[in-house]
Amino acid sequence: MSTNYIGQSVKRLEDKRFITGKGRYTDDIKLPGMLYAYILRSPYAHARIKSMDTSGAEKMEGVVKVYTGKDFEEVNGVPCGWQVNFKDGTTMREPKHPLLVSDKARHAGDGVAMVVANNYYTARDAADEIRIDWEVLPAVTNAKAAMEPGAPKVHDEFEDNMVFDWEIGNPKEEVDAAMATATHITKLDFTNNRVAPNAIEPRSYVGHYDPVYDKYTLYTSTQNPHLIRLLMCAFVLGIPEHKVRVLGPDVGGGFGSKIYHYVEEALVTLASKELGAPIKWTSDRSEAFLSDAHGRDHISSAEMGFDDEGKIVGLRIKTFANIGAYLSTFSTAVPTYLHGTLLQGLYTTPKIHLDMTCAFTHTTAVDAYRGAGRPEATYLLERLVETAAHEMGMDPAELRFKNFIPAFDGVNEPGYQTQVALQYDSGNYHAVLERGLEMLGYEDFKKEQEEARKQGRYLGVGISTYIEACGIAPSAVVGALGARAGLFESAQVRVQPTGKVSVYTGSHSHGQGHETTFAQVVADKLGIAMEDVDIVHGDSDAVAFGMGTYGSRSLAVGGSAIVKSIEKVLEKGAKIAAHKLETSEDDLEYKNGAWTIKGTDRSISFGDVALTAYVPHVYPEGLEPGLDFSSFYDPTNFTYPFGCHICVVEVDADTGKVEIKRMIAVDDVGNVINPMIVDGQIHGGLAQGIGQALLEGVQYDESGQLVNGTFMDYAMPRADDLPSFETDRKVTPCPHNPLGVKGAGEAGAIGSTPAVVNAVMNALWHKGVRDLEMPLTPERVWKAMNGQ
Repeated sequence: MSTNYIGQSVKRLEDKRFITGKGRYTDDIKLPGMLYAYILRSPYAHARIKSMDTSGAEKMEGVVKVYTGKDFEEVNGVPCGWQVNFKDGTTMREPKHPLLVSDKARHAGDGVAMVVANNYYTARDAADEIRIDWEVLPAVTNAKAAMEPGAPKVHDEFEDNMVFDWEIGNPKEEVDAAMATATHITKLDFTNNRVAPNAIEPRSYVGHYDPVYDKYTLYTSTQNPHLIRLLMCAFVLGIPEHKVRVLGPDVGGGFGSKIYHYVEEALVTLASKELGAPIKWTSDRSEAFLSDAHGRDHISSAEMGFDDEGKIVGLRIKTFANIGAYLSTFSTAVPTYLHGTLLQGLYTTPKIHLDMTCAFTHTTAVDAYRGAGRPEATYLLERLVETAAHEMGMDPAELRFKNFIPAFDGVNEPGYQTQVALQYDSGNYHAVLERGLEMLGYEDFKKEQEEARKQGRYLGVGISTYIEACGIAPSAVVGALGARAGLFESAQVRVQPTGKVSVYTGSHSHGQGHETTFAQVVADKLGIAMEDVDIVHGDSDAVAFGMGTYGSRSLAVGGSAIVKSIEKVLEKGAKIAAHKLETSEDDLEYKNGAWTIKGTDRSISFGDVALTAYVPHVYPEGLEPGLDFSSFYDPTNFTYPFGCHICVVEVDADTGKVEIKRMIAVDDVGNVINPMIVDGQIHGGLAQGIGQALLEGVQYDESGQLVNGTFMDYAMPRADDLPSFETDRKVTPCPHNPLGVKGAGEAGAIGSTPAVVNAVMNALWHKGVRDLEMPLTPERVWKAMNGQ
């Protein structure tokens, strides 16, 4: 039996239940006596509640209770998890985010009442009987407009809508001086469009209070069970953590939108005690559009300067970031430490300055969405570089090669220190672009493009390179930057007496394949069968602590914690084995699930050592029984995956419709545990990035109404919108974690968006089209290429 699992495309163990419909999601949970909650939401983006009459709803048969904001005025609001200070050092503005609003609504979809009834439909019908006298107020939905004098204020207690202003990089005057030396400056104004997450499973929560044990249980479709418990106990409810169990069962996708602590989690938890019954709330799809945190939404003006040889001399950016009506858990970190710090990209840019203004608006909160700040940074950089190349008459690939940071492995060569705080761990940026161009057949394509144009066909190619920062850490550093939680991960490896292994991880799986990938690591390291490994996650009572899954951290941080525990198991196991074999630990080697005396055939199996650890009759003196170790792993640095995405499009000359002919992705995510799972992650990311470029975009009207809050109006990518992806990899191991892994979950969504837009601009450059706002709908493209 081979136990060499690392690097093998093992089929996903969890898919047996997923593809047969046996997954158990939060909405599948039915508890005796369960009640159902419905949230009445504001139909207006900005409106004062003059009065509210709930009597009609309360009289309906089956209604148990109608809650309003006044019932929770003494409860703390949902907290923000990251404090960012103004440029002058003062603390960001942090208004209370109430569980239900009692004074006025600040975005369409703001919760104003919760009806609890004996079934969902009664609760929803009863909500229609609640009468509210609204005073509708003017709204603002655009971050830049929100900072104009006289803009409608989101929070009356502040003098304007600024959350904070912030900057990073070199001093502004140094960047201005560098730009003054440039022989060419490319300037673009961007809107990085707001997108909605749309996981397959909408958010769902069940709160259950057990009076016998005086304990609350919250079932939640979260990416982060322990963080939800921490935020609820420490900041919202004030309940001791040992009185709260948070369970995250199977979760149908997150993409960032299920990291955060939402008000509904606290509402069902609190109400379950008062009403003496379990309470379930499940979002419907339209409600998800209104209440799940959105992503992106930046407005930027950016300038990149070049010398006469095409070397970048400076980058100057002014950005307005839309935060929405309230501060979501990581919302403040996204446009700052997850965006500004990636503005060096893969380039040797000597001077960079970002001036960031974050603004409240009358919109749904904006927070991390697949990539979280890095896609916005990459889009800005790669649109500038591509446009600059065309403006200067240079080949876009050659311009990138000219400016790439030279290869370094982080071991023999030091990490690369950027102008925007980060030190990259290892990289070989030329290699991914060279491979991408090779897969494309770049020179042949350019000839094909020229011939096509003679025939009136608009072919275009777009290149994008990217770098991202995954596994955010170490805790001391991010704490100094404003994080209000640690960013380590924990893992317990418990070897059972029979030699089977249970692994308790603080990482949480919501579709990534952790049960397979983690089992591969454990089985490979211990030399046992994957079937002998059980992965436990998503239960705050079973797992000591965890920081969940987001930012492509699971393997780099969570997997490393597992490896640390395995090392402790093997170290203690060697002591037991040496005693049983009557030899020294130094004379043993561990291989294929057994300790063997070097140069002999005398050995003892992992299973025999496991049994001895729990039946310690022949046992080393002074050694504790048992074979069970926990570890907390706090990385010394981020990991930095990178890659190159290349898109080939054809734009229909009559309709403006963009067809993607080829999509090439060459990614370097460090060492790979399961190539098939990594490919799946890349594919999913590419689909999301293409969706943002061509199809998706949350739209508000002037009054703040969400006008495309259903799948009839919001264009998610379908299979026939996408080509067959062409993927390949390079491997530059991470030098500072024991697996050498970097992270793959977000890569596809980071590089693909600018590659698609660059390709369309390349196709239409001869028509005078230089830039277009995403999504590149046929209407927008047609108008642009027809001068409208």
